[in-house]
Amino acid sequence: MSAPTPHQDFSAVTPAPAQCVILVGGLGTRLGDRLEGLPKPLVQVGGKPFLSYLLWHARRHGFRRVLLLAGHRSEAIRQFVESQPRDPDFQVELAVEPAPLGTGGALRFAADRLDKRFLLLNGDSIFDFNWLDLVQIAARNPEAQAILALRRQAAASRFGVVEARGERVTGFRERGDASGGLINGGVYLLNRAVAENAPERGSFEADVLPALAAQGLVAGRDQSGFFLDIGVPEALDAAQTLAPASLRRGAIFFDRDGVLNVDHGYVHRTEQFDWIPGAAAAIKAANDQNLFAFLVTNQSGVARGYYDEAAVEALHGQVREALRAHGAHLDDIRYCPHHPDGSVAGYAKVCDWRKPGPGMLLDLAEHWPVDLARSHMVGDNPSDLKAAAAAGVSATLFEGGDLHAALSPALARIAANRG
Repeated sequence: MSAPTPHQDFSAVTPAPAQCVILVGGLGTRLGDRLEGLPKPLVQVGGKPFLSYLLWHARRHGFRRVLLLAGHRSEAIRQFVESQPRDPDFQVELAVEPAPLGTGGALRFAADRLDKRFLLLNGDSIFDFNWLDLVQIAARNPEAQAILALRRQAAASRFGVVEARGERVTGFRERGDASGGLINGGVYLLNRAVAENAPERGSFEADVLPALAAQGLVAGRDQSGFFLDIGVPEALDAAQTLAPASLRRGAIFFDRDGVLNVDHGYVHRTEQFDWIPGAAAAIKAANDQNLFAFLVTNQSGVARGYYDEAAVEALHGQVREALRAHGAHLDDIRYCPHHPDGSVAGYAKVCDWRKPGPGMLLDLAEHWPVDLARSHMVGDNPSDLKAAAAAGVSATLFEGGDLHAALSPALARIAANRG
């Protein structure tokens, strides 16, 4: 993959999409009375609405705005949206079609509310892979208007089957067979033109995608990860345990200065941030392996009065967007602004978040479903390794070179121990 380069101008990065659109207007006829009067995306799975799982994944991939395309039983969707916590960094909105228009018609109806490029999800399935990998596929296929997440399914009789040559999608068959094949995973990166040119009524899957493929405008790649479609009763039954369990995973905890970027001393502005070779590739490798990617960094410059927390958060925001533009993402960040020898009141104190204390790692494990036994820390200082040991995770001491190469043995061990 391409990667952020040293001395990168952050403002020059072509941003990854910020908008995630979810189709939530399906009738769910095969589930019958199992829906209990709810639209299919709101059926209870593991004690919460199925749609909650999709929002969780959208948030951790860095999407800031979600648009739900509703129709059938839209009032329940509206109530769900109104029940969500107000968060300026993660806004959930609703568009309701005036009459049943089909999935293609729903996109056409909402075209004026769509970004130039956006992620589209089916509201009745989960495909847990690195969604931002679609950004990289798009970069390799600039002519494509639609990028699909494909999945190889052993038994494909319930699904449409995709025909492809390399990353070019050449056609679709409505149903597969017991011999299996590539299926449409229900996650798409689309240009707004796809919605603008969709029929006023019709199916996105059956009408729009085949027409685009015939013009050579669809690309995709086989992805691996947890997949679940709740469209039939037996799948909904299995989802009650499978969906909650799928959230738990290992994590890679990355130190910042000296690991992701060259440590020039108290880096707090983008013009000071020079990427370590292989840093973005290392984070993407963790994403692609369906591990959490966390940043944990001591920032004693705040306690010493060199900069404030707003500067730390602004830089981290730009780092996150630069990574997303290259198909990688940080699930979450923790930093410690304290130091016992600081000069700023309120920050001059001992804190167990400051490495070698394990506080940042343990706080992330408290707020996310982290399997610490399958987690790893990479740092450039013995204090990083001590923090990892105190949290019960293995660690790599990074002493320079390519970060991806340095982390690869640990990723291989985690993959081998997946159980």
